[in-house]
Amino acid sequence: MGPAPAARRHRSSRPRAVAGPPRHRSGDARSPGHALAAGAAASLLLVAGLTQGAIAASGAGAARTDVPAAAAPGTTAAPPSSAPDGGGADGTAVAPGVPDLTSAVADPPPDPLPGGTLPAPAGLGPGPAPAAATGTTPGTTSGTAAGAEPSAGSEAAASSPAAPGCVPAPLEERAAAVLVVGLPGVTSADQDLAREVVELGVGGVFLSSSNVRTARQTTDLVTGLQAGMDVAHGRPLVVSTDEESGRVALARQVVGAGPSPRSLAASSTPAEVEQFAAASGTRLAELGVTLNLAPVVDLDEGPADGVIGDRAFGADPDVVTRYAAAYWRGLASAGVAPTVKHFPGHGRSVTDTHAEGDVVETSLGELLRTDLVPFARAVEDGVPVVMLNHLGYRALDPHLPASLSPAAYAALREMGFEGVAMTDSLGMGAVHQRWDFPESVVLAVQAGADAALTTDGSQARGMRDALVAAVRAGALPEDRLSEAAARVTALAGGDPVRMSCVDVELPAVRAEAAQQDAGRAPAAPGPDDGP
Repeated sequence: MGPAPAARRHRSSRPRAVAGPPRHRSGDARSPGHALAAGAAASLLLVAGLTQGAIAASGAGAARTDVPAAAAPGTTAAPPSSAPDGGGADGTAVAPGVPDLTSAVADPPPDPLPGGTLPAPAGLGPGPAPAAATGTTPGTTSGTAAGAEPSAGSEAAASSPAAPGCVPAPLEERAAAVLVVGLPGVTSADQDLAREVVELGVGGVFLSSSNVRTARQTTDLVTGLQAGMDVAHGRPLVVSTDEESGRVALARQVVGAGPSPRSLAASSTPAEVEQFAAASGTRLAELGVTLNLAPVVDLDEGPADGVIGDRAFGADPDVVTRYAAAYWRGLASAGVAPTVKHFPGHGRSVTDTHAEGDVVETSLGELLRTDLVPFARAVEDGVPVVMLNHLGYRALDPHLPASLSPAAYAALREMGFEGVAMTDSLGMGAVHQRWDFPESVVLAVQAGADAALTTDGSQARGMRDALVAAVRAGALPEDRLSEAAARVTALAGGDPVRMSCVDVELPAVRAEAAQQDAGRAPAAPGPDDGP
């Protein structure tokens, strides 16, 4: 790591306590997410036009899959396959006052650039940089921008010219810092894979059920990983897991079994769900977990064992918004950062993206009226992490999964999100059947991802090397990588200025957010909300 920067240092911040359980009264109110989503329509129309214009100007056709140039030396790209393709808008009626924006984004992209190099990312085009983020998140840093000026098209929401003398960490370290990796079968920080990812300097680790046997063993594992990072790199790790309750509960061995989100919504009030999530978060925090990849805010009323199914709180946007908000408030009150997923909504597809891809045909206007409502509320409340899924969306980009699509990240930012944008695991079939790990991580960060998730930490070195190679080849703007590394470092509780000469402020779940549900009656269980 380079010498200590002269840029203004970050301010450490601890999470603010979330207010107590909301009081309910008779009657109901529509979620403020409806107003937020409707208000975002005009901004998303701008995004649609600018994104398509940037694609056309750069020739960065989203249909391109033959982009192996940034792969790490010695790796072999997986052969690309054709993305599912279909008709135009589905004709769904949109909410009054929300325009159907499908026509603005559904035009096919132009032919890709010739040759074998990665195209420049299709961003928002020329114009003023977005305002700096505000707020804090559990264990993160805060301050004002102090990094290098972003290049056109970069989503550098918290970047400005660096103070004289600020020297960022080496490029290799910044590249590793955007990776959040799993450790299959690792139960001790002394095991080879654990040592390797610590030596590389990854931004975070992902704990699965294979890592969690007992509370003592898990705590020792996390403590050892954090100690190793402190010695090797002088910064902490993001420690994440996937504890949704119900069938996706990777720390169940220690945290304990719980009902599915659908069952929680059917049998409990939002206040009770908040208390449940707080108790779960407390147990996670005791293990050293700092980030939970929950709650699911997708809308689904289909079979309980579907791809989303009972992982969703329901199918009504207002019900899901109230119960998901209670869940993320509970986690935050315990000091665990929540993550909302899977943007921009996975409930409309029955395809399991662990195996293959799919394209959602729904218009943007309809998505704004339904699927995006809980995400809008999450942005308003200050949820610090949003996970993007691996589905294509005709209203945004039918050729690339959202996790690799500049249009999807642009849409998320135009909704006002200023936190960490994370991919779903890049080893899932919807991505990995078309791009290998080195290719997909470059495409993801290029598109706007801050944290690239893979459950296979043995891929970390090749992914890091691919990011370094892409920057050196001019295919990935260094400012984009620095911004991503700064955000992930801040999420871990480290110093983003020391990492990237960029100081960032990440949002945090606001204490007053709990009052937004005060006075709302508990939602009546729907016919498909039963256990």
